[in-house]
Amino acid sequence: MKAKQLSVFLENKSGRLTEVTEVLGAAGINLSAMSIADNSDFGILRCIVSEPDKAYQVLKEAHFAVKITDVIGFTCPNTSGSLAKVLKHLSEKGVFIEYMYSFANGDVAHVIIRPTDLENCDRLLAEIEVDLLAASDLYKL
Repeated sequence: MKAKQLSVFLENKSGRLTEVTEVLGAAGINLSAMSIADNSDFGILRCIVSEPDKAYQVLKEAHFAVKITDVIGFTCPNTSGSLAKVLKHLSEKGVFIEYMYSFANGDVAHVIIRPTDLENCDRLLAEIEVDLLAASDLYKL
């Protein structure tokens, strides 16, 4: 199932991540998950938030370069090899994953992926009975 993710362009300078979290916090928006990919000049903060459309607006108003991207969230057991089984199925079916981030909570791992073909990926995950996360559930993690 598709969910909305924010991607925020951040200059590599002290305090920029703090500014993002302050803007979101002041608007009453909760961060459920996030990842930062960076190089020497800039970073990209990818995050799942409680209210993605509102977060987009408040970050734009605060002069951040931000966009909304569709991703897929699912859970799998937090055991050795369980994620590998899911990823193997997808790769054998030709699904390319641009990026992924995840976190575990007890016996369950929550995974967020950005495949090049969202609809096909969603269908393939349903075929192998992976527990897909509804957007509303992902926003509340």
